[in-house]
Amino acid sequence: MSSDKSAGAYWKATIGLLTKIMIVWFVCSFGFGILFADMLNNIKLGGYPLGFFFAQQGSIYVFIILIFYYAKKMGDIDREFDVDEK
Repeated sequence: MSSDKSAGAYWKATIGLLTKIMIVWFVCSFGFGILFADMLNNIKLGGYPLGFFFAQQGSIYVFIILIFYYAKKMGDIDREFDVDEK
């Protein structure tokens, strides 16, 4: 019975992490690149409007950071629930 609880807690932690990452991904790609682009274009980054930067390159940088963050946090979750590769 405790392994069922442990498995449930593991998947709850995993789904929670994925939900947070997907929210950040959506906000950066769709929000900053499309929805809030006009507002962000008042700010310049390297001579380019910030909304344009996020639509073209900024979201890619955020995606790469999210990949490394996901790998680190999943490793932590795996170790916490003793399902890591030893």
